Amino acid sequence: MSADWLAAPPVPFSLPAAPPSGWRDRGFQVGARLASGSGLGRTGTIHTAHGIIRTPAFIPVGTKANVKALTPEMVEALGAQAVLANAYHLYLRPGSDVVDEAGGFARFMNWRGPTYTDSGGFQVLSLGAGFKKVLSQEFSGAADSDDPRLSAQAVRASNAVVDDDGVVFSSHIDGTKHRFTPEASMRIQHQLGADIMFAFDELTSLLHPRSYQVESLERTHAWARRCLVEHARLTEERRAMPYQQLWGVVQGAQWEDLRRRAARTMADMEADGQRFDGFGVGGALEKERLGTIVSWVCEELGEDRPRHLLGISEPEDLFAGVEAGADTFDCVNPSRVARNAAVYTPTGRYNITNARFKRDFSPLAPGCGCYTCTNHTRAYVHHLFKAKEILSSTLATIHNEWFTLRLVDAMRDSIERGCFEDFRDDMLGRYRSGGGREGRSAQ
Repeated sequence: MSADWLAAPPVPFSLPAAPPSGWRDRGFQVGARLASGSGLGRTGTIHTAHGIIRTPAFIPVGTKANVKALTPEMVEALGAQAVLANAYHLYLRPGSDVVDEAGGFARFMNWRGPTYTDSGGFQVLSLGAGFKKVLSQEFSGAADSDDPRLSAQAVRASNAVVDDDGVVFSSHIDGTKHRFTPEASMRIQHQLGADIMFAFDELTSLLHPRSYQVESLERTHAWARRCLVEHARLTEERRAMPYQQLWGVVQGAQWEDLRRRAARTMADMEADGQRFDGFGVGGALEKERLGTIVSWVCEELGEDRPRHLLGISEPEDLFAGVEAGADTFDCVNPSRVARNAAVYTPTGRYNITNARFKRDFSPLAPGCGCYTCTNHTRAYVHHLFKAKEILSSTLATIHNEWFTLRLVDAMRDSIERGCFEDFRDDMLGRYRSGGGREGRSAQ
């Protein structure tokens, strides 16, 4: 099996300026089903007020209403079906009220398709509440989640800023104090105008002990109910605006009983006649058991609503997530590592600033159909990074986003054609064994 998927052109999206009569602004339809593994993988169609999203789909992150180093037109040309922006960052700058006056963040950035916003909960705690140290320890690979000292540190960090009503945090920009509650997050996200937004939840890590995870889960569920109530109120208050879907976030860390209980609670939750339109799978996930944990959640959620896996983009994780039943994904990583000169290929990842590329006049990845690989060479991109030219980030980001988008599109196509397992085994076999050795052909 070849890597022709990397050359495949994206399927363009289009939607009339005014949606046709009878256009559905919410809902999910299941397409083909994956028989292997847990049997939870599937294709589908998410309906939003500004277009459909064919799933599985990767959603590029435009944190501050911009996918870094790219114009919205570039993102569309890459084949992105939607973009995701961050409520915390846009609340602080330029202000969600400013974005509201502009007609929502899609119009603000001149994006034509569907949009997501996250609740801001992760950034409130990681950036605004000084929680980043705890997260760094967790993801360093050196921390022992059973170490009582680290668990105590994680709990202290949470107790310092989180209470049953919300979270107090300091702006990472100027140090001013702010408070996010479920109602505040809903108000901000309604002002940002995304088609899909997420309920406000509490961030925990694998370092938090089970006792705190249980406490946090109860708080997150109470906040979720408040989000539903406030969402119903704001939807009525802003009835002239397109409908914005609200998706609940399932927490529970690495414990099966907590994850399953959280999923059932979210699936059944209703307030003021409002249910969640879809779900996000969030919080701490052990990478080695990502597929297992996601499958626990998806088994409990049922099939009638879409499922989003937050913050995932590595090839192994995408395959695991799709097979476990996730429909959409988002992550900053493709653009973030691109700005640090890391390049994805079907045979692994490599750093373009390596000296061996100074006179390498081949594309970043053989057979790739992106603008960068079609028009430029490794030698040129190497030169741009060494010269600290801004274009270096643009060209590398184009390629990495193309790689990730095409990979998930190919997963969707392979499910429809009944060859997902063959595609997975072939692609990951090349990716793992290649180790980024740049001389290899991607064919």
